[in-house]
Amino acid sequence: MNETINNLINRRSCKNFDPNRVIEDEKLNLILEAGKYAANGRGLQAASMVVVQNKDVISKLSQLNASILGASGIDPFYKATTVIVVFANPVAHTYIEDGSLVIGNLMNAAFSLGVDSCWIHRAREMFETEIGKELKKEWGIAENLIGIGNCVLGYRAADLANPKPRKEDFVRFVK
Repeated sequence: MNETINNLINRRSCKNFDPNRVIEDEKLNLILEAGKYAANGRGLQAASMVVVQNKDVISKLSQLNASILGASGIDPFYKATTVIVVFANPVAHTYIEDGSLVIGNLMNAAFSLGVDSCWIHRAREMFETEIGKELKKEWGIAENLIGIGNCVLGYRAADLANPKPRKEDFVRFVK
């Protein structure tokens, strides 16, 4: 099977990261490069990424995400050692899709390099809070950019779940 297709079929979301293993810079830079080249509407490159590897900042982001989820005391980032927050500019009509494709590229590139990932939702809500707005300002992110998602990365602490069978009517042909 083609290596790209194999990676796309076999990638799984990781929900149990080893908190002591940090991604090597060379791998992280390749993952980010793949994110930069995600398809985007009209070539506007509406999306942008913020990479967080500081444990205290990741903890703050995780707590913020958990509070929006209404579940304090949990870690919705699953002890990941890297968080990539994807933002996008809503002036592009395809900003949500553009940011989503960036995250898809990040996750697939990570898997191809032996790095695990998971998309964590609620970035929009996180960065609409006062804490989120303060972080955007601190990071130099324009106020109008909207959080699309959090891509958490790291190395798994346990085996990944087996894939669920694909539903029978997933694909329909019209002739």
